Amino acid sequence: MTDAVQKITGLGFLDYSILGLALLILFAITYFKGKDEKDTKDFFLGRRKTPMWVACLSFVATEISAMTIVGVPAVGFKENWQYLQFFIGSAAARLLIAYLFIPAFYKYNCTTIYEFLKHRFGAATQYSGSIFFFITRLLASGVRLYAASLAVSVIMGWDMKMTLLFFTVVSMAFIGFGGIKAVVWTGAFEAITFYIAGIGIAVYLLLNIQGGFLEFWQVAGEAGKLSIFNFAWDLKDPNVLLIAVINGMVGSMAAFGTDQEMMQRLLTVDSRASSQKTLIATIFASFPLVLLYLAIGSLLFVFYNQNPSLPLPDNSDKIISHFTFYILPAGLKGLILTAIIMASIDSPLSSLSSSFVTDIYRPLLAKHRTEKHYLLISRISVITFALILAGTAFLCQSVEGMLWLAFKINGVTAGSLLGVFLLGLMTKRHANRANVFAMIFSAVSMGVLLYLSEKDIIGLGWSWLIVIGTVSTFILGYLLGPIMDKRQGRSNKALPNRKFD
Repeated sequence: MTDAVQKITGLGFLDYSILGLALLILFAITYFKGKDEKDTKDFFLGRRKTPMWVACLSFVATEISAMTIVGVPAVGFKENWQYLQFFIGSAAARLLIAYLFIPAFYKYNCTTIYEFLKHRFGAATQYSGSIFFFITRLLASGVRLYAASLAVSVIMGWDMKMTLLFFTVVSMAFIGFGGIKAVVWTGAFEAITFYIAGIGIAVYLLLNIQGGFLEFWQVAGEAGKLSIFNFAWDLKDPNVLLIAVINGMVGSMAAFGTDQEMMQRLLTVDSRASSQKTLIATIFASFPLVLLYLAIGSLLFVFYNQNPSLPLPDNSDKIISHFTFYILPAGLKGLILTAIIMASIDSPLSSLSSSFVTDIYRPLLAKHRTEKHYLLISRISVITFALILAGTAFLCQSVEGMLWLAFKINGVTAGSLLGVFLLGLMTKRHANRANVFAMIFSAVSMGVLLYLSEKDIIGLGWSWLIVIGTVSTFILGYLLGPIMDKRQGRSNKALPNRKFD
């Protein structure tokens, strides 16, 4: 590595070596896991042969993503640790998903979770669920991709277009070739990278804060940076304890139970019981990572408080990448850069492709084709969705508060998905066209509420959107089902009870 390149990027030979090794491992996994794929069962489910620990770590990697590595330290730096309150509800949601959602998906041997909606209600509900997933995932993942690209562009000194091009090409190559097997195994590798990088930067900060841990604890505590519980009452504040727990539970049920990107990893293990155990294990694997990156944000607050002469970034979302570029020594720079890049490469392309091919293309556009044909279309759709994601990320420039933006986007449509899934899992009500109306009506209504909230016209926090959207979709589908679907010839009976084999 020449001195000129190091001067431009701030990275040395050791940093590039760490990144290069990680990418080499990524493509090695991709080649060995993807070279024998013959059909969509391989490409989308890995023939359900993924070890539980691999599926668990892959789930964590997808849940954490670049948004956590970049966005959560920004929250810890700017705010406090009250974000952890959401995890209380999130843990409860995982238990509900494990014993309510997963049995239904395995009962019907689903490739995508929206196939369950077809079995339970009919094709129209399946198509609507899949389309809602496309909209939600493309927008939210576009923000996530932008978060990573912003950090990498700062560290590498690259233009945003070049950064997005890099992520897009790498993601298309490894997911397009390796399918879900490459995704889950590289996801496990990514999760380990997140732990190592987080611990490395936390230790460095503690060693470079005058007075060490005790000084950090005192200064951060006095500044309110270590506050976890908020017992106030304000409907517009998403960090109030009760509100955070409720929204954490409902939001996680929507994010994990009705999102093909998350659930696809859990469907690659061999049985319902294994899938349930895997999801429960993610509670104990995810919480330490979230806490670690929040702590890094608070450590950064104390570090810069002790060093006021050091410049701060113009956008607080850049705090971790700014610190990495200007302060961290060689080796640690490469480690953080590698974690961010690995988090960004783990994109939703496989889940988007699986939902498109299984829920839309195969039943609607091209029935009774060969598996070779569907596999080819799956790979083409990976490339198409990669380009759409890149375009979405590019449009997110000049955005601040990326972590909350992703949640707001998710809140508009996620309630529609969760409401219709809960209607199918918890009742015997028949509905199909009614579900489509309920989902669209709720999503439009949540969009209006978000706009009114952002303009301070109403005092409603964005975190309520999923709760309200879920309840409205459930109630509308339940009430309108007998009216809008009574003339359908097919009875489409509900599942006989809430227990699944």
